[in-house]
Amino acid sequence: MKKSAILASVAAVSAAAAFAECQTAGETCCRPGRPCTPCAPKICDQTSIDPVIGNWGAKLPYDSMYASSLIFSRTEEGEPKAFVLYRWGSPEWCLDVKVEGDSFSFRHPYGVLMRGKVKGCKLEGEIAPCDKDGKANGDYKPFSGWRIAPVCQLANVKNAKFGEPVDLLKDGLDGWKAMSKGGVFGWKFKDGVLSNALGRKPDGKWKGGGVNLVTRRDDFGDFNLEYDVRVPEGSNSGVYLRGRFECQVIDSYKKPVNRHNMAAYYGRVTPITAAEKAPGEWQHVSVTIYKRRLTVVLNGVTIIENAEVTGVTGGAIDADVDAKGPIYLQGDHSDADFKNMILRPAI
Repeated sequence: MKKSAILASVAAVSAAAAFAECQTAGETCCRPGRPCTPCAPKICDQTSIDPVIGNWGAKLPYDSMYASSLIFSRTEEGEPKAFVLYRWGSPEWCLDVKVEGDSFSFRHPYGVLMRGKVKGCKLEGEIAPCDKDGKANGDYKPFSGWRIAPVCQLANVKNAKFGEPVDLLKDGLDGWKAMSKGGVFGWKFKDGVLSNALGRKPDGKWKGGGVNLVTRRDDFGDFNLEYDVRVPEGSNSGVYLRGRFECQVIDSYKKPVNRHNMAAYYGRVTPITAAEKAPGEWQHVSVTIYKRRLTVVLNGVTIIENAEVTGVTGGAIDADVDAKGPIYLQGDHSDADFKNMILRPAI
């Protein structure tokens, strides 16, 4: 192992040790618009040997879909790696990754260049579009980021206890609102079922262009959420926990297991096994988020168990992984039906 890899490993262990005491007190690292808690400077000091390595949230310079996630690491040989969520889609392994001291640069597969520097818990960077050869073909724009604290290694969803249930569909559409002014509002509520109906084009493809739907309440923290969902063939939707972490909704019946299948922590955690039902059938999902851990049960089968919530997913309202937030339903792709949406807050 190269010296740089050894130093990075030492830094990671030191950072985890420094954070362990803070986790007991329930403290977290820096978050946007908030002061660092006492433990955050310790983490940032401990990572000064290889300061870029770690988990970062970021706000990109766009009017919408600006939440980003950057995770830097090193191979056993000391080579830098970057697993990055741009704005939409999935986090991806990046190209031409360079990490030297407090500076970094890389090319994202979605056609952008990102570069910048870090200082303690803060990150200042620039982003520009690029061509297929990795050359910038537009102006660089500034963006900022912040270090995300490690997930507590002792936390376990099995230890969560829950309070009184909240029926998210009790008031029908009155408990929800559109997330944007533009687009087609395809949402309807009838006989206890919340439906998004966009329809198909003459060629059979989904019309798309619908709006996402979000709860008027935005104060949900850790919780268990249960719901029944029904999807037609070839559909694509999603349930966003706290508006940041997508629990995938899609017709993936009889498809190979991957990180984009029904009820996956979208693009980040691949289900342990397949438990989907055929399109047109009601499917039951129970998802619990607790202390940055996630467990998902699909149709009575545990498909994700106590996985780390490392970052947001594409289309998140922001990249603050610790903040409370709403539940939102993806409505811009295709049709989907939901019922029996019951949320039980953790206590």
